[in-house]
Amino acid sequence: MEMCLGRPAVIVDPYSSGAFFAEAFQRVGVPVVAVMSAPEPPEVYASSFRPQDFAQILVADGPDLTPLVDELIALDPRCILAGCESGVELTDRVAPLVLPELANIPEKAMARRHKGAMAQAVADAGIPSMRQICTDSVDEVASWLEQEGLIGEDLVIKPPKSASTDGVIKIIGGRDWREHFMTMLGSHNRLGIHNDRLMVQELLRGTEYAVDTATFRGCHTISSICRYNKVDNGPFMAIYDSMDWMPVEFPHADELKEYAGLVLDAVGVMYGTSHVEIMLTENGPRLVEIGARPHGGGHPRFCRLATGDSQVDLIARSFVANRPLHADYSLKTNVTVVFFLCRRSGVVRNRAALDRVVELASHHFSRIDIKQGDHLEPTKDLFASLAMGFIVLSHDDPGQIVDDYRAIRELEESLFD
Repeated sequence: MEMCLGRPAVIVDPYSSGAFFAEAFQRVGVPVVAVMSAPEPPEVYASSFRPQDFAQILVADGPDLTPLVDELIALDPRCILAGCESGVELTDRVAPLVLPELANIPEKAMARRHKGAMAQAVADAGIPSMRQICTDSVDEVASWLEQEGLIGEDLVIKPPKSASTDGVIKIIGGRDWREHFMTMLGSHNRLGIHNDRLMVQELLRGTEYAVDTATFRGCHTISSICRYNKVDNGPFMAIYDSMDWMPVEFPHADELKEYAGLVLDAVGVMYGTSHVEIMLTENGPRLVEIGARPHGGGHPRFCRLATGDSQVDLIARSFVANRPLHADYSLKTNVTVVFFLCRRSGVVRNRAALDRVVELASHHFSRIDIKQGDHLEPTKDLFASLAMGFIVLSHDDPGQIVDDYRAIRELEESLFD
């Protein structure tokens, strides 16, 4: 590929929503270079990679990053940003070597990727957080449960380096937690990472939000706040049902924004995009986790519909202006993403039913990857949801969106007829 002209933006693993960085930077006249953390994208992200969007593509080849760092220094980039979860660690390794003045705090790199270190950093900063432990020891978990008074309580077990709810399990009443712990320990998650330790957490109850941000020089600009609507699906917990963009001012909005800023500071985010997932409990906000990269699933595209802007566009303009851009977003129209949800196993015999979604009054976009004759299993995580597809609804009347959401679920139920 041709060498780029001008100081490029470098995006590490520009997959999932990271693919939108190319368009965002090109809009403001900045060429974009891709860095791949492996010769091929992880399978779950492969379909989102658009190599034609990049002036140059570099690959991290092996543990020695010296050749890659030398190539990046020669490019004189204006920024190095993580495109998706698989690129967070490599970004944090190379950015301080190439652009130390524009990197996130190196000493806190682990807290931006590893959920155990993340939780510790938040607790060390004095920010209210959930009770949790990260360990490879059943005995340590047992002692911790007794110490925290969580014996017999609902628990969550999840890998410390997974994404998209991969491997997240709810343990009702703490029953058989040892069996679940030992089954998951030593396995590999959907990103191919070895689960050598596991998180065990108290189950938070409340309403979950994602606060999406663009950070420049440690100043955090809110690009949107979304409300997650999640459901249990048999043994699988926190399955995405739908997601709503929230107006700029709604009850607890300021509380969520302040909490998100404290978390970003605690984990050392100075530059780039993040989304902070927060459970608003009866005791106040509690961190679920942070992703030090754009909100996934194509979020920037639909954020532009809802607000006229997105976190990838904000950060691109910030690097061109060389200053943080302070502005509260505004909701231009109501937008809801409906995720396909399979409740039971079965063979698709009525795929034609889903063709009717385009007739819904609030239909804006749909990606449907379900085919006639497919054998579907109960949805277990967001990766599984997105593999089936999703529908974006948009309308000035929120009641119309509610009606159309119900119609989608009815059509979905008829797939096995």
